[in-house]
Amino acid sequence: MSKGCPICSKPTNPAFKPFCSKRCADVDLQRWLVGSYAVPGAGREDEEEGASAPFSRDEE
Repeated sequence: MSKGCPICSKPTNPAFKPFCSKRCADVDLQRWLVGSYAVPGAGREDEEEGASAPFSRDEE
């Protein structure tokens, strides 16, 4: 059973699944592009630890 378009809740269209139309698909894409959506990642502490280069010049 389909829940409907995640943007407007109308029934989905197989041509634009999971959306109902190209407009709703474009709205979703725009939200990703401007940063309204984000994939959760590691916290700031983990980023700082991994910031160093994996190899130094001496190890080559």
